[in-house]
Amino acid sequence: MAKSIPRTGSRRNDPIVSRKNIRRISKGVIHVQASFNNTIVTITDVRGRVISWASAGTCGFKGTRRGTPFAAQTAAGKAIRTIIDQGMQRAEVMIKGPGLGRDAALRAIRRSGILLSFVRDVTPMPHNGCRPPKKRRV
Repeated sequence: MAKSIPRTGSRRNDPIVSRKNIRRISKGVIHVQASFNNTIVTITDVRGRVISWASAGTCGFKGTRRGTPFAAQTAAGKAIRTIIDQGMQRAEVMIKGPGLGRDAALRAIRRSGILLSFVRDVTPMPHNGCRPPKKRRV
């Protein structure tokens, strides 16, 4: 027979404490991955730990509208809003992919007021590696 342990307080009376650990971050890296179907904006600290992220899909865009420049702009704005509250002033931008949201996301980052130390294109380029898929027939 198991003994019941008496509880002194209820969960309702416990003080509400935020579970998310809010760190003060002054410098970070903004990664923009722009594919033809979606745009993902990830913000990390300089060590690479993710602080905030957003994508066109999480901003409420569905289907082909996720690949649009406006969806990328909205995703970048949503991701940046959370890190400005944490005190980030400077950032580096890494842009990857061939999508339409590249320029729109960069424009939204520039408008946010964060000082950009550099913008780098990190799109992987094959040195004639894999055989490409067969041509698309429409």
